[in-house]
Amino acid sequence: MTTRSKERQIRSVVSSLQTRDSEEAGEKKIAGYFVVFNSETELWPGAFEEIVPEACKTIPDDVRALFDHDSSKVLGRTKAGTLSLTADSKGLFGEILINENDSDAVNLYERVKRGDIDQCSFGFRVLEEDTEWRDDGTVKWTIKEIELFEVSVVTFPAYEDTEVEARRKEVNGMNEKRRNERKQNIKERMKSWHLDNY
Repeated sequence: MTTRSKERQIRSVVSSLQTRDSEEAGEKKIAGYFVVFNSETELWPGAFEEIVPEACKTIPDDVRALFDHDSSKVLGRTKAGTLSLTADSKGLFGEILINENDSDAVNLYERVKRGDIDQCSFGFRVLEEDTEWRDDGTVKWTIKEIELFEVSVVTFPAYEDTEVEARRKEVNGMNEKRRNERKQNIKERMKSWHLDNY
């Protein structure tokens, strides 16, 4: 088990956002799963990541909903009651209450309604995770606890290159360590064989 408290990270979600329109209440909402549990994501061939339901057992009091992770484009906020987040067995479900006096938010709502934009990401920090180095050379990180900062409606969901690169460095470091251990084991066996035969 590894406990980490590093920089913020961003992950994409395979989940379709939808709009909800309540004429009686006069409310427009963008809703969907911003985090999906128990879904193994391939970062690159041979490297996988999965988030368990317990990872979102604590939802912070102040989480923001953004557009494309842009902090200048705030769509909602849990503290203000304009963003609601609820964890269930599938994932972290969210509803963003659209400010109809905000033309950018209304335009985004209409794009989601038409299906032009339908995906999302979330920004977080890993607090606890397990790393499994498999016998077949692959690796899997199981994220067990996160600190959530924001959820985003996004045009192009993607892992940030810097974050994937950080994971690659971890894998490369472990592979180098394993190579060195194998070399050392071979040297020890050769030395033992040499002593036994001469």
